[in-house]
Amino acid sequence: MSEASGAVPRATLTPADIAIMVIGIVLGFGIFATPALVARYSSDEAVFVSLWLLGGLVTLIGAVCYAELGSARPDAGGEYAFLNEAYGRKVALLFAWARCAVIQPGAIAAAAFVMGDYANTALPLGPYGPSLYALVAIAVFTLVNRVGITPGKLTQRFVEVVVVLALIAIVVSAFATTAPAPGPSTPQETSVAGIGLAMMYILLTYGGWNEAAYLSGELQDAQHNMARALVLGVLVVIAVTLAINLAFLHVLGLEGVRDSDAVGADMMRAVAGDAGATILSVVVILSTLTTLNGLMITGARSYYALGRDVAALRSIGTWKERGSTPANALVLQGAVSAALVVFGAVTRVGFRAMVAYTAPVFWFFMFLVALSLYVFRRREPAATPHYRVPLYPVTPALFALSCLWVLWSSLFHAGWGAVLGVVVLLVGTPLLLLEPTRPSGLTGD
Repeated sequence: MSEASGAVPRATLTPADIAIMVIGIVLGFGIFATPALVARYSSDEAVFVSLWLLGGLVTLIGAVCYAELGSARPDAGGEYAFLNEAYGRKVALLFAWARCAVIQPGAIAAAAFVMGDYANTALPLGPYGPSLYALVAIAVFTLVNRVGITPGKLTQRFVEVVVVLALIAIVVSAFATTAPAPGPSTPQETSVAGIGLAMMYILLTYGGWNEAAYLSGELQDAQHNMARALVLGVLVVIAVTLAINLAFLHVLGLEGVRDSDAVGADMMRAVAGDAGATILSVVVILSTLTTLNGLMITGARSYYALGRDVAALRSIGTWKERGSTPANALVLQGAVSAALVVFGAVTRVGFRAMVAYTAPVFWFFMFLVALSLYVFRRREPAATPHYRVPLYPVTPALFALSCLWVLWSSLFHAGWGAVLGVVVLLVGTPLLLLEPTRPSGLTGD
């Protein structure tokens, strides 16, 4: 299996492949972890549903903005390539550090941990069982994707079809089965800071659609297909997410959602007893595995792009011709993610702390990506043949303001984890001194 230095990503992915990847990444553990947190910041059912609708709208706006960026400059580096071309090498390198050291491996480890928790409930392996399951999952999917993009995408396609069908069946059963009427919810005040934190969790649940940018360099006819793939994937995600949350309210009520530590299992237990809770656990395991697999596929492209552009990191910037995959990048990503799993097992870092840790850094760079649309529009001819975001310049402005809102909320209200994430970002500043292997602002291969 040669890893020729001249090998580059090939356009082998269809719009359906990208849409399924988006659905698989987004419909993971978030929908079974965040509704209770959102409910605690919602004064009533109408506010709860409205916040999820608002989050879906922000997600759709972000998707069309990314569709223009990805169709105009398809690149395996995704956001790294956008930032590099818009603002220069230093901003791109700082983002690459944040993504490779914090955002992506942290998300992979979090998904693996949730899968491990549910797997350890079904087949206990002791107090460190979740960590063992998480490590095995990371190792297996690293190997699967190192073989090539085809096994990875076929695995994603098969499992995600099963997950979506199972989620639809769960929603239908929740509305079709007569469950005990939920009790009334306790009225409470809704503050601006509370709504901001609720949106942080909602956008985390919807999060992952931006990963499609890292596959734009492998998408067939990206100029025309990027928007189709992203919008289709996001619309499916919004519809399924809203349906699941309405099912939670229907069975448990807002107060029941607020008080639940495992809202999905509690809902299915109310609908179908312990057997229903077991079925839900299996669905959660499968959905987190699709998230894990999708994050590993897209995340490795970040390591690859960084190694491609920085001489000192050239070993992770090679593309394996056979299988069309960034093999070395996948191995490094797997190792970093596994190290975070071990760290999490020792320190018992909670889900909320992990969200706080990644949120400010993530939304800061997302804000810069939103503004890059204005940079590129000023540079390129108006007749450039690629997808263009509707209602420009309003649409990217709305997306940028949404990013700032979540950034502010996470930085000032999410706790010490947010500060730690910023500190880790600053630790990566020595990367700015490394020499590039090619001129800044270059995209493609």
